[in-house]
Amino acid sequence: MKLFDVYPLFNIEPVKAEGTFVFDKNGQRYLDLYGGHAVISIGHSHPHYVQTITAQLEKIGFYSNSIQNPLQQELARKLGELSGMNDYQLFLCNSGAEANENALKLASFHTGKTKVIAFKKSFHGRTSAAVAITDNEKIVAPINFRPDAVLIELNDFQAVIAEIAKGDVAAVILEGIQGIGGIHLPTHEFLQGLQTVCNDNNVVLILDEIQSGYGRSGMFFAFQFAGIQPDLVTVAKGMGNGFPIGGVLIHPKYEAWHGMLGTTFGGNYLACAAGIAVLDVLKSQKLMANAGEVGNFLMEELRKVKAIKEVRGQGLMIGIEFENSVAPIRQKLLFEKKIFTGVSGQHVIRLLPPLNLKKEDAKYFIEKLKEVLAEQP
Repeated sequence: MKLFDVYPLFNIEPVKAEGTFVFDKNGQRYLDLYGGHAVISIGHSHPHYVQTITAQLEKIGFYSNSIQNPLQQELARKLGELSGMNDYQLFLCNSGAEANENALKLASFHTGKTKVIAFKKSFHGRTSAAVAITDNEKIVAPINFRPDAVLIELNDFQAVIAEIAKGDVAAVILEGIQGIGGIHLPTHEFLQGLQTVCNDNNVVLILDEIQSGYGRSGMFFAFQFAGIQPDLVTVAKGMGNGFPIGGVLIHPKYEAWHGMLGTTFGGNYLACAAGIAVLDVLKSQKLMANAGEVGNFLMEELRKVKAIKEVRGQGLMIGIEFENSVAPIRQKLLFEKKIFTGVSGQHVIRLLPPLNLKKEDAKYFIEKLKEVLAEQP
């Protein structure tokens, strides 16, 4: 049997990783400014993380959600404390797409409606309901198509009001910071307006913080800069530092009933151990503050580089836009300068490094980027 060929692969085989660095099978070291799609939050192979998962595996790794698992409650408590959302409830699952799928289901249960407003350049996952509200026709199969999914320009508040006025909207969903769409931020005024119009019309406001959450923006969640309280918040990626885990933070006004939601693997012992370790390290090493400080430094320095068209972002979620294709720049950064970065479309390089990135590593990246740009025709 061979693998189903859906991923274009770089000719690099990582075998070890530590902190903000990845090592390939030849011993070559790479600076990781992509974190495996914003997944590596506290750094690769963090000792506390490794020790916590190892110790848990030696006790019990899995049983079903039909028994009591105190680790789930510990994770919920620590997440509530660190995020400042103690009064919310937590449903645990396995991925970002699954988190969004369950959030949309909750919204439909609550309102009895099916229409969802999402935003252009959005990405919410590849499962059925989530992909239907993702702005990428290429990955929406005919079975996923939903005529009641509406895509609106980000920050177009009047268009949202007009759609909600029709009286058939179940939910509005948006990313705290658009990731795959190119690092675009909703304005504070837009988020505040969304909360008001949703509350006034019994529409569920869902914040997808799968990529932008867990301290990446400099606050625990990016929407917190606007001072709002969404109905539902979805999380994944940085939540487990590489271990598959996701969740939905649910406003206290929502009441559960047995069988409403469910999952086989969600909230298993190992996933909870990983999630607890991440929260411990985020808190003890003040990684949110570091993300804000190093991210601001990076953006300030990048904005001084004349070849760059625009720099967007918050904390350590940064988009660097160029006039021309970034493919040759990214290739040189990877194969000549040994630096991992991401892309968004043809013109944007995405930076999503571990939140323990040091300022000297940020300086190193800027130096190497300038070298690559100087070589461009």
